[in-house]
Amino acid sequence: MQGQLSRFNISALVLGFSFLYLPIILLIIYSFNDSRLVTVWGGFSTRWYVSLLSNQQLLDAAWVTARIAFVSATVATVLGTLAALALTRYTRFRGRFLFSGMVFAPLVMPEVITGLSLLLLFVAIGLDRGFLTVTLAHITFTMCFVAVVVQSRLMSFDRSLEEAAMDLGATPVRTFFQVTLPVILPAIVSGWMLAFTLSLDDLVIASFTSGPGATTLPMRIYSQVRLGVTPEINAVCTLLIVVVTAGVLTAAVVNKRRDVQRQRDEQAAQRG
Repeated sequence: MQGQLSRFNISALVLGFSFLYLPIILLIIYSFNDSRLVTVWGGFSTRWYVSLLSNQQLLDAAWVTARIAFVSATVATVLGTLAALALTRYTRFRGRFLFSGMVFAPLVMPEVITGLSLLLLFVAIGLDRGFLTVTLAHITFTMCFVAVVVQSRLMSFDRSLEEAAMDLGATPVRTFFQVTLPVILPAIVSGWMLAFTLSLDDLVIASFTSGPGATTLPMRIYSQVRLGVTPEINAVCTLLIVVVTAGVLTAAVVNKRRDVQRQRDEQAAQRG
């Protein structure tokens, strides 16, 4: 019975991962297809990656997407960190429940509702849709994810470190930058990368809030896929997968090294 249960679990795991990752693997393989037909293998070639360099529409969309993702992730990280500090350090203030709900509402709100609401807001205030509106929408959308990540780290933060620093004469601002910030920095970096990835990947909210000159790469890919998948689409999607995977692996390695270094410092402190 134990062996049958184990085989069933393994089979379910293989089927689940195959369903999730087999289409991505096929996309990567066919991005090196020499044939113009994406379903017919015509030999190994990198011609479609070279062809991307002359596709100005995709290049412009990629540049717009990168700028929006960088700006929105940076601003969302600052606002999300401040929101996490307020919710963690100040547990009693008037309107805390409302503030918490407003911060985390985009986390559970359907993207269609968020995009439509922001569109109505921008129209009501007379703000022309473009780079600014997409950036503001992505800041609203991603800030809650940063707040969740940073707040989880602050919940386990040892406040005695801050108290010791202030007892030695450090001001609250200096204590934050020299004691608190280095400790929660891995969470902040993780929140930034999560916000950057979400902005890079967003299609629904950007479709509602974009305008002339602010077409993002997911929007461009979607508009071309509706007319049929081309090998260039496979190539650009493969590049996106490589960029996101590299960012995730880099963050994992950095966090692992920080954890190992922290354990070594704790062991050295205990021996001393």
